[in-house]
Amino acid sequence: MKLRCILQAGVFASAAVIAQVSVADTFDRIKKSQTINIAYREAALPFSYLSENKAPIGYTIDICTKMVDALKKELKLPQLKINFIPVTADNRIQAMTSGKTDMECGSTSNTAERRKEVDFTIPHFFSTLRMMVNTSSGIKNWPDLKDKKVVFTKGTSTDKFVLERDKVRALHMKLVEGKDHSDSFNMLETSQVDAFAQDEAILFGLKAKAKDPSKLTIVGDPLASEAYAIMLPKGDAAFKKAIDAEMGRMMADGEITRLYEKWFTKPIQPKNMNLAWPMGSLLKETIRFPSDKVN
Repeated sequence: MKLRCILQAGVFASAAVIAQVSVADTFDRIKKSQTINIAYREAALPFSYLSENKAPIGYTIDICTKMVDALKKELKLPQLKINFIPVTADNRIQAMTSGKTDMECGSTSNTAERRKEVDFTIPHFFSTLRMMVNTSSGIKNWPDLKDKKVVFTKGTSTDKFVLERDKVRALHMKLVEGKDHSDSFNMLETSQVDAFAQDEAILFGLKAKAKDPSKLTIVGDPLASEAYAIMLPKGDAAFKKAIDAEMGRMMADGEITRLYEKWFTKPIQPKNMNLAWPMGSLLKETIRFPSDKVN
């Protein structure tokens, strides 16, 4: 019994050491390598996606690039190289918790479940969960999905809300999992599914890229409101403080508003399309009173 207690104490002590090691000083690593590892998404337009030249671009990418400039000055580095690392909705958190990435600059919502593993800075966007359907389908709202096939992207929080609606309404939906947003969108475009449930911001971006956007429509009462924020390593208080401070500065001096207008109200790649999406009240309020606290 005594030996077992000693062994258990050793295990707990080892676990504590591992936990401390996992919260590495991001600043020290960045200083030594003069490189910051930024995760991005390949098809989360207009937040984080590949340009026609296959370079990461988007609203969140621009925000993160500004933050890297601020970190370079704060750390007094002659240069700070950005190493862009592609991630998916399914592996983005693992990439952060394993230490592979320092910041995730995509379209990730700040949820209570995710906060158990990672930290988030102040939100830079708010979206609601809706669905995209073929215009000719006749689907207008969630009750119309009774016995229909609905796709969601693996690794997102969408399935939770859709399942709740399915249970309440007894719709008997058939849920299908897409490996990423492009895969889910392709299933809808090729009529393999009846609807694609996702944050409306992502849906609008995908629709704009469609061969014929008029054949697709975004419908349904909002199921949930989610705050998009840059994901950071869990427990690295100094790094988070610096990122939060820069986000606060960008909000105070109008930088976030200018970047929002660039990506949501003006022509962007591809096809010089314009999402024509004015800033919502929740983001306006956050810009006035910046906080990383979300429900």
